[in-house]
Amino acid sequence: MTSSTTHDVVCAGILVADHVSTPIEHMPTSGELILADRLALTMGGCAANVAVNLTKLGVDALVSGRVGDDLFAGVLAQMIKSAGVAATELKATPGIDTSQTLIVNVKGEDRRFIHTFGANSRYVASDIPLSRAGKILYLGGYLLMEALDPEETGQVLSQAQQRGLQTVLDVVTPGPAAYLEKLIPVLPYTDVFMPNDHEAGLITGLSSPLDQAKAFRDLGAKTVVITMGDRGTLLLGEKDHLESNTFPIDYVDGSGGGDAFAAGFILGLVGGKSATECLILGSAVGASCVRAIGTTTGVFTARELHAYLAKHRLTIKQH
Repeated sequence: MTSSTTHDVVCAGILVADHVSTPIEHMPTSGELILADRLALTMGGCAANVAVNLTKLGVDALVSGRVGDDLFAGVLAQMIKSAGVAATELKATPGIDTSQTLIVNVKGEDRRFIHTFGANSRYVASDIPLSRAGKILYLGGYLLMEALDPEETGQVLSQAQQRGLQTVLDVVTPGPAAYLEKLIPVLPYTDVFMPNDHEAGLITGLSSPLDQAKAFRDLGAKTVVITMGDRGTLLLGEKDHLESNTFPIDYVDGSGGGDAFAAGFILGLVGGKSATECLILGSAVGASCVRAIGTTTGVFTARELHAYLAKHRLTIKQH
C-alpha cells in the first residue's frame, strides 16, 4: 500500500527483527546452557530505529524498506505501526526471509551479533520514496545492502537536494571490503554523513577520527559526524570543527545507540538548529537509548529529552 502523503523525514534502508538477550554472565561454552533474565523480540535496523525514535521525539516520520514473506514480516510491520510510524512503504519480497539479528549481551563486554541479510539484500535505489519526504531524506545501512547501486543512489540523493531536502547518510560495514568506491558517487550529495569511528576506519584505512572526517569531506560530504562510543563525537563541517564528550547514563544495552544519535541529530535539523545544538540533541538521545534493552525502548520522548537537557550539559570543544 502506498499514498501520496508527505512526511517531515523519510527513513529508508535496512529493517531487522532483533532477538536480544539481557546481559548474561559469560558466553556459553560448547553445550552449555546460560540463563538470561529476558529474551526480547524487537524491531531493529537503521531505518526502523530512526523512524521510531523520531516519532517518540514528536517528528513525523515514514519508514521505507523491504521485508520477506515470512512470519517476521508481519511482526515487524506491526511493531513499527504500533510505534506510530507510517509504514506504507514496506515492500514484501517473495521467496526470502525478513532480515534478523541475534544480539547477545555479556556483562562488561561489547555485544555479539549474528545476522542474516534477508530481504535487505533486495533493497534498490528505486525503492526510496523520494516524493514522500518533506524536509529530510535519511538513508541508513548503506554499504550493507548489496543491491543498492552507488550511481543510482547518488542520483536519488542529488534529486533530493534539488527538491530542497537535506540528505543524511549512515552506513553499516560488516567487515573489511572496498567500501570507498561505493561512497565516491554518493558523498557529493550527502549533507550529513555519520559513520562511527570503527566504520570510518574500515572505509578509509585511517585511525584518527579527524583524518577520517577530513577524507570524507574531501570526497564531497558537507558535514561529517563521527561517533566514538564512550569517547564522544567529532563533527567536521564547512565552518565547524566540534568535539564532545558523552552524557552520563546508566549503560544496559548498546543496541541502537548510533541510530538514536542519528534521530536526535535529525531532530535538530528538522528544527533548523545549529551544528552545536544538533550535536547536543544527538548525544542526549543516543545516551538515552543504552539505558534499556532493545534498540528503541529506552529512547527519550520529547518531554523526557527536554527535562534531561535542563539538568545535564555536554562538554563541547570548538576548534
